[in-house]
Amino acid sequence: MLIESFQNEKVKYITKLLTDNRFRKKSNVFVVEGQQENERAQHFGFEPVEFFICEKIFQKDLPKGKIHLVHDKVYEKIAYRGSSEGIISVYKTKEADLNSFVPKENSTIIIVEGVEKPGNLGAILRSCEAFGIDALIVSDGKTDFYNPNVIRSSVGCLFGMQVFQSENQETLNFLQKNNINIYTTIMDESAEDLSKRDFKQKSAVLFGTEHSGLSDFWIGKGKNTLIPMAGSIDSLNLSNAVAITCYEALRQKKN
Repeated sequence: MLIESFQNEKVKYITKLLTDNRFRKKSNVFVVEGQQENERAQHFGFEPVEFFICEKIFQKDLPKGKIHLVHDKVYEKIAYRGSSEGIISVYKTKEADLNSFVPKENSTIIIVEGVEKPGNLGAILRSCEAFGIDALIVSDGKTDFYNPNVIRSSVGCLFGMQVFQSENQETLNFLQKNNINIYTTIMDESAEDLSKRDFKQKSAVLFGTEHSGLSDFWIGKGKNTLIPMAGSIDSLNLSNAVAITCYEALRQKKN
């Protein structure tokens, strides 16, 4: 049956999943739009619940599972991306326990504290995946991993990454328990160039918010580290700073 009405209960349901964070978390499901993103979600073992397909746009064979065919006007209403590929799906969320993660001897971990913007988190995920970072920890975070804008800006990289959410003390306990070198991005006279840090050993680099940096909790907890700059400004966008750090870690391991 083709769904043609905006008042259809399924249309209302998926719209609420997209716009209501609390409802999405309570339901333990999330929404994925786009062919590449859906392929990545299934490749990395996420379980689909149902698919909403606009046959006028979707150009591939229909996926296996529960399918709702929707009119193109209805699809335009539920699509959250500007350019659309005719497929929106609902998947079950996965729970990730930080203590289940066992770092390797040369693991590099990125930790972002208090990140709020979904777009920033998505861009950070994309850099982490691209440069082979072993895990991303969001400490004292305020953003839902399964926010549609996180998935969109990460281009589905969320699905292939080990991502954890924890409180600051839990994060510190994990780092200390696993003998991980802690590099904090706190600007003071003790801060040393990023390239002088040893990423061939277990290491974690911590970043704070763009507005206020790392909280006082992290003062004295690690070695202060900076990205050398030659321009007239003294700071970078958070996702850019993370990307540079990820590349440096990969560069050292390759050499």
